[in-house]
Amino acid sequence: MAISADLGETLEKVVTDLVENGRYNSKSEVLREGVRLVQEREASLAVLDAMLDEAMTDIEAGRTYPAEEVFAELRELVEAQISKAS
Repeated sequence: MAISADLGETLEKVVTDLVENGRYNSKSEVLREGVRLVQEREASLAVLDAMLDEAMTDIEAGRTYPAEEVFAELRELVEAQISKAS
């Protein structure tokens, strides 16, 4: 099924330039790549949303650590790595 889309002047120029400069073979190829990138972004956002939901569940259940303790432990780890590298 063919799709017709009005990209507007600015995006149409971007698509045309990409084809004319040889980056893509056709306007359809540019648009397919754009849709693939949107799919990848949406998948990444879904993973992030799931992680946030899990984190909120942990917070609500009291499965957290005080920030001061976490940062102190991280400082110790970083300082140990710096000492090793020196």
